[in-house]
Amino acid sequence: MNAVLEQISKIGIVPVVKIDNAADALPLAKALCAGGLPCAEVTFRTSAAAEAIKIMTDNFPSMCVGAGTVLNAEQVDAAVAAGAKFIPGLNPRTVKYCVEKNIPITPGTSSPSDIEQAIELGLDVVKFFPAEQSGGLAKIKAMAAPYVNMKFMPTGGVNAKNLTSYLDFPKIIACGGSWMVPGDLINAGEWDKIEQLTREAVQTMLGFELAHVGVNAENEEEAVKAANRFAFIFGMPAKVGNSSVFAGSALEVMKTPYLGKNGHIAVKTNYIERAVNYLSTVLGVEFNEESAKRDAKGNLKAIYLKEEIGGFAIHLVQK
Repeated sequence: MNAVLEQISKIGIVPVVKIDNAADALPLAKALCAGGLPCAEVTFRTSAAAEAIKIMTDNFPSMCVGAGTVLNAEQVDAAVAAGAKFIPGLNPRTVKYCVEKNIPITPGTSSPSDIEQAIELGLDVVKFFPAEQSGGLAKIKAMAAPYVNMKFMPTGGVNAKNLTSYLDFPKIIACGGSWMVPGDLINAGEWDKIEQLTREAVQTMLGFELAHVGVNAENEEEAVKAANRFAFIFGMPAKVGNSSVFAGSALEVMKTPYLGKNGHIAVKTNYIERAVNYLSTVLGVEFNEESAKRDAKGNLKAIYLKEEIGGFAIHLVQK
């Protein structure tokens, strides 16, 4: 997967926008970035599309902006000249043109024969459109079985209610959607509402929840005593581990002092890589890379923030 698609995968959601007035591009880009989605697919169905893409990319160079509904080579050239980093094309000739020019493209597919054409062109990521109307997640899973190296970006009918169902399937790199950027809000210039909807979409995707609180004890005896007392009062099972003692899943007492003046707070998330990307790029949060824990396949499972809050170290854990 190329660098642009890797970036899209870390963001997780691609807002699909239709811009009728190029003057709306700058405040829209500000709202999306402030809400946590520095990404957009601008449909090329309007005369303002190319100028809108240029305004977005000129003012937000790190924003990943693509051009959607690109129908021919001329539109590809116009979109790329404006700053588009990816093309979700549908026309086979347009796809071939992008492949020849080394322009990242995710061709629209809805059937196995479409996927086979993409494979012949050497592609490993396709757009699945219109997702819900074409069979949704069940069809993606069915098609992913024989095409083991293909990954998907479903768009069309994806919303806050089904977003995580799609993203939970590992063959899906991201979802495209317009529920956080409805046309009526764009045309009315309601940028605060778009920012709020964008932030809600990100929070829905990441699903932050308190996992447990860790308390630093001086030694194993104190750790066992504290965990057992907590477990007794609240009717939770106590479990002794190598470095700590758990009382249910809510409290962890460390046998020796660990990170954090008082201990640590664990926050679980649906997608830890996306959470790290969001917190670092959007909120400026720094992470302690030396604390990262990965599984045998190299997937990130836990990582600490560099800062402490209220005397507690904070770490993310994958649900």
